Amino acid sequence: MVLAASCKKDDTTSTPVTPEPPVVPPPAAEPVSYMKLAKETHSFITGNFLTSFGSYRANTSNHSQNAYEWYITSQIYADAAMVGAGEASFLASMNKTARWMENMWDKSSPAGGYFAAANLDGSGAAGDKYIDDNSLTGMVYLEAYDVTTGADKEYYLEKARACANWLMNGGVWDNTYGGGFWWNTTKPEKPAQTNGLALQLFLRLYKITGETYYRDWAMSVNNWLTSKLFDANRGLFIWKINGTGNGTRHTEIFTYDNAIMIEAYLLYADAMNDPSYLKKAQALGRAMNISLWNASHNQYIFNTADDRVNPAWCAWGSQAMIRLYEADKDANWLTFAKNNIDGLNISNRDAVTKGYYFFARMDGTSRSPELEGVDQAWMQRVQALYSKYNPNK
Repeated sequence: MVLAASCKKDDTTSTPVTPEPPVVPPPAAEPVSYMKLAKETHSFITGNFLTSFGSYRANTSNHSQNAYEWYITSQIYADAAMVGAGEASFLASMNKTARWMENMWDKSSPAGGYFAAANLDGSGAAGDKYIDDNSLTGMVYLEAYDVTTGADKEYYLEKARACANWLMNGGVWDNTYGGGFWWNTTKPEKPAQTNGLALQLFLRLYKITGETYYRDWAMSVNNWLTSKLFDANRGLFIWKINGTGNGTRHTEIFTYDNAIMIEAYLLYADAMNDPSYLKKAQALGRAMNISLWNASHNQYIFNTADDRVNPAWCAWGSQAMIRLYEADKDANWLTFAKNNIDGLNISNRDAVTKGYYFFARMDGTSRSPELEGVDQAWMQRVQALYSKYNPNK
């Protein structure tokens, strides 16, 4: 699982001005085809994770017989990026995987929601549900919606709306600590990434449908995040508030939490027609590139308390930088995105198999033995996303 993260916004909580990070020149290297890298990553995935049922195993070791929701939908996300980059042949696998996900939906509950895990054949889905997983799944479906037509397009929108319906009606938001979504149905904590992903989903659905209840939910989530988890001194979002005791605030700063919030702010600017949120997203990006960027290795660290790197959570930083470039055309964002991908290829990628290890030091030492499906999916995704802007596509 992911480690943790409708009132008017208070002007006193606005994003501070952050210093400009230095422009990072790309390292000298041979020309790289990022689509070629994405296809190599995908080949490793299909050879080691794809099952005869159409699901993907969680990893190749201790959970090789389990399927995890956000791992599988991250693979849909990766395939959608391939389609978006012009590789239409990935539509079939993307659609097949989405249909397999029906096995993980809670059909016994009126509110629905995806369970976190199931067997590879789709049986045995039960137990906890995760708000971040369901929110991400909704966003994945909306990217699939963007790259499909006809009945498939309608299907993905319907499924994204179902994910949002569970968020609104599943009892996973309450007034503890003034609001906010819990991480999962056991309610242990309220993290930034959980609420940031929910914010993204509500904003996209409001933009697509015009339904004002999505707008109102987005405003509530945004206000809670800003008032409870934004660190004005560092210009970044902290990790979480614990659900036990007196609500301890954990002030570690994670790359993927803030990458998620950059994307959320860009969506807010678009859906709410509020250009101030583009400036907020840019300020978050600059702050990330000061506090979470290791200039010696040209990579985003996992968090401010742990400078190892992970292919999924650190690659999220590249996705956020690509989204910033798409919003304002500042090529420096793309340089950060590229360098981070290149750095993860040094630190976590097996040169022979083309697979990515779970955690590593930035110099490629101390690699964890696990090969997680979600890490492969995210590397395929960011390589495909970046390929659209790379002359050696």
